[in-house]
Amino acid sequence: MEKRTIIAFVLSFLVLILWSYFFVPSKDKTPKESKKPVIEASKEAPATPKVASVDQPAISQQPQKAEVTLPSEANEKEVEIDTPLYRAVFTNVGPTIKSFKLKKYRETIEPNSPLIDLVNVEKGLPDFLIIGFDKTPYSPTGKNIIYQVDRQTIRLDQDSSSSKALVFRSMASNGVLIKQTYRFYPDQYRVDLSIDVLNQSKETVNGVFFADINTLPPKEKKSYYSYVGLVLLLDGKLEKVKLKEASEEKVLTGQVDWMAYENDFFISAVIPDQPSKGNFKGRLSTSGVLEGTYLPPSVSLNPSGQISSSYTLYFGPRDLGVLKQLGKNLDRAVNFGWTDIIAKPLLYLLRFFNGYINNYGVSIILLTILIKILFWPLTHKSYKSMKEMQKLQPRMAKIREKYKNDKAQLNKEMMGLYKTYKVNPMGGCLPMIIQLPVFFALFRILGSAIELRQAPFMLWINDLSAPDRLFNFPFSIPFMKAPYGIPVLTLLMGASMFLQQKMTPTPGDPTQAKLMMFLPLIFTFMFINFPSGLVLYWLVNNILSIGQQYRIHRS
Repeated sequence: MEKRTIIAFVLSFLVLILWSYFFVPSKDKTPKESKKPVIEASKEAPATPKVASVDQPAISQQPQKAEVTLPSEANEKEVEIDTPLYRAVFTNVGPTIKSFKLKKYRETIEPNSPLIDLVNVEKGLPDFLIIGFDKTPYSPTGKNIIYQVDRQTIRLDQDSSSSKALVFRSMASNGVLIKQTYRFYPDQYRVDLSIDVLNQSKETVNGVFFADINTLPPKEKKSYYSYVGLVLLLDGKLEKVKLKEASEEKVLTGQVDWMAYENDFFISAVIPDQPSKGNFKGRLSTSGVLEGTYLPPSVSLNPSGQISSSYTLYFGPRDLGVLKQLGKNLDRAVNFGWTDIIAKPLLYLLRFFNGYINNYGVSIILLTILIKILFWPLTHKSYKSMKEMQKLQPRMAKIREKYKNDKAQLNKEMMGLYKTYKVNPMGGCLPMIIQLPVFFALFRILGSAIELRQAPFMLWINDLSAPDRLFNFPFSIPFMKAPYGIPVLTLLMGASMFLQQKMTPTPGDPTQAKLMMFLPLIFTFMFINFPSGLVLYWLVNNILSIGQQYRIHRS
């Protein structure tokens, strides 16, 4: 029973890892066009917009009446936003964001590599972000509005004590005056947006506030256990809008607290200040663009009526501490699946160690030692039980041979043997199973936490989120993803696992014993492309386990 349980555990683990490795959804399939569904907005009273009288000062300066025209390079104006955290470029066409570069994050570990740009759309594709007011749901003509802008640059430095605002104004041909105010902060990735709409026509205007976020996802994921795509908090539950096929669409209805696009380490989010029930549509376009649209209920604006809507925008790292500080439940975007309840405390503990040591590699070692100490009694009992079972192997072999044709008597004799020598056949496996949730939680953290992105350890390991490679070879190596080099840490991990396997009591069946000895080789090939932080954890855990087994053998 014990041997079968161990084999089942090992095979289940391998299936889980190999499935994640080989069946990651592909992003580079050729899309096919499909028709858009017609979705009617809810007729409930809106919660987000606020209706005000015309004499309120929300839109104090009215621009000259301007027709809605198609954008052109002649009337487009760009506005540069420079803060200690990012450098962004806004445009008055839309308005929208043309670039949002994070100053603390680069594409590679090279000091001169380009800054991470969260805007990943090409010319001719939908704009990265459009938020506004229009009468046409899902295909707003307001995307083509050309706004007047009050300034060309905004600069905030470390000494800036207050925020600065950027104001866009425009009047559509239907007599609707729109004012958008973006507010920037020197020490936050947060951007506040307020939209004020004034109906200067003589007719009632029916319209809807809309928010669009569009991006080109990467063709290949960088980590195995992180989600890349559209995500939203719907009715208090985190929803990942997984779109695999071209032109595939998904429509969700409920209270939308926020919607976002996230990749391995960064997130771009739109957060209504007053969440309301509405529709969210996610779509993978024919050009490969992920399109997310949020529509609250439509509203009616009487002549001289005014209405407002506010949002909080976040463009930055998926850092649990930063998102928690922002509030608005955006920290729910950092989710580690079914291990979340264990993974987040472990992540906080890892950050705590790094606060004093300032080296995430050493912090991983300390966290591994702490976990090993906590589970020391369980693993001690497991190794001891396996050793006792090994001593009974000759007697068990004789019983199997004697009662090989009588299963009932065989089981009775086996149970009698266990009772006589006070051995629990599951004693060696149960403690290992109890530790599995902690292992998988660490696996998720060390594979996708932004804290480890480009975090150096020592010697050749300068990025704990990337596979370890010593030297760079100009040729490819089988089973290895670029860059190509000697995976020293992974080879050490495999060697330590082999030594640990030699010290572990072997099953009585020679076939099973040979299978167990192949595990170190299988794990070495499997870990060859895993983040070096995860390999470091496994190596340290193996070394501690070897020391514990040696102590048990000596005693």
